[in-house]
Amino acid sequence: MTILAMDTSAKAASVCLASEDKIIGEFFINTSLTHSQTLVPMVEQLCKQSDVPMENIEAVAINAGPGSFTGVRIGVAAAKGIAFQQNLPCVSVSTLESMAYNMLGSDCVVCALMDARCSQVYNAMFRVKRESVERLCDDRAISMTDLKLDLQKYTDKVVFVGDGAHIAFKSLENLPENVFLAPMIRITQTAASVACAAFKQINEGNTLTPAELMPVYLRLPQAQRELNKKLGVTK
Repeated sequence: MTILAMDTSAKAASVCLASEDKIIGEFFINTSLTHSQTLVPMVEQLCKQSDVPMENIEAVAINAGPGSFTGVRIGVAAAKGIAFQQNLPCVSVSTLESMAYNMLGSDCVVCALMDARCSQVYNAMFRVKRESVERLCDDRAISMTDLKLDLQKYTDKVVFVGDGAHIAFKSLENLPENVFLAPMIRITQTAASVACAAFKQINEGNTLTPAELMPVYLRLPQAQRELNKKLGVTK
């Protein structure tokens, strides 16, 4: 089975073609260009360079959130468009869960982190043992203070992964000696890891129609939160 996987959840963007036993090809870019400029050309060039026509793709996977509101919307919209056009199933992948797959081959607890601003991070914890990934908590928006308290539960090696890893590592003082930053090559969410997470869901029968695929936000956009504050809305 060949799938197209994509990530636009943060500043970087990546697309990947993969089968269950190999990465066929991957494009990754981390520049100031917007995802609306880069994503579709990357998909087209990846298919061309990999000699995999769109007709040979059997599913589309996307990091559907959490992440940048604009980035997530662009990625989900692109995935829906490709899937509608080709009549393909979709796989909605948690951005945080996909990060845990960066550390396959390791034996550690992955602390997946994205900058949520307002002194918070999007976070989830996972246990990685060689080729298996076990979720330890739900995706959440959490304060730095609460994250530091939560880290005290773990005595195994803890690895910070994700675009919020450096921010959290610098912000949290006196971290335990078992807490580390992932190496540069593994720290950023990538479409290859989306593909790994997606194949697990496909094998478990967890696919969606293009109409069912939606962005997954852990909290309202800043503009909506400000409007709710003015209106006195507490939810």
